[in-house]
Amino acid sequence: MPIDGVGVHRIWYAGGRWAYASALLNGFIDAVMIIIDMADPTAPKLVSRNWLPGMHTAGGETPSWDRKLRYSCHHPIVSGDTAYVTWRDGGLSIVDVSDSYSPKTIAHRNWCPPYGGGTHNALPLPDRDLVVVVDESVRDEIADGIKYTWLFDVREPTNPVSISTLPTPAEINYAHKGAHFGPHNIHENRPGSFISSDVVFVTYQNAGMRVFDISNAYEPKEIGALVPPAPRRLMDTRPGRAQIIQTSDVFVDKNQIMYVTDTNAGLYIMEMTG
Repeated sequence: MPIDGVGVHRIWYAGGRWAYASALLNGFIDAVMIIIDMADPTAPKLVSRNWLPGMHTAGGETPSWDRKLRYSCHHPIVSGDTAYVTWRDGGLSIVDVSDSYSPKTIAHRNWCPPYGGGTHNALPLPDRDLVVVVDESVRDEIADGIKYTWLFDVREPTNPVSISTLPTPAEINYAHKGAHFGPHNIHENRPGSFISSDVVFVTYQNAGMRVFDISNAYEPKEIGALVPPAPRRLMDTRPGRAQIIQTSDVFVDKNQIMYVTDTNAGLYIMEMTG
């Protein structure tokens, strides 16, 4: 499917007719959410877009935020007729996608500033009316501040409320270990994978892989961690990068085997024990 612009960042597709993605299209200041009709998989069609007001410069809109911030769709995760869309420094949107040709924003929340932004993805747990929202650390040695993984109560979709954050790893001074420290990505409960509404898996860059019990959403606790050693050689070829792990993405299969990518160290395969 040709994209009229720079192209796609990440995709959410769980089978069926509709796919969802982030894409930087001509006429927008940065990436927006798009919905793709997969009725004919050999000829997918972009049928609609959703963005934050101020992003559509070709439509005469003007950003209302500090241009030092980046409002850009990282990607949506979709549950039923609702998309949970993250916008980096623009926070979180809850979007009604029941009409794929005309998605409508139900609510938008942004906590940047005072917090440092970088909102990466939002995992809905519909059976508990919760959403887990990950803010990605994007600068070395917390130059963009300590980042958090937030739990939101979405019983009332028009009024999502932050009720807690996951514990920040603190057994050593990760903030000054070097490179990035803080959340990057969460296992997304994709169909066919390990699916839980009580246990979440979050990567923490120089603090490795972390597993949390959120059965009490107001008092989440860490129940597992694995911090790999420094890489013997760097996979990141950019000059001047520290030889430190940067645990990035995670996928957990039905047997709780974790496939974990690391920007600096490559691929780890991990197993939950106990």
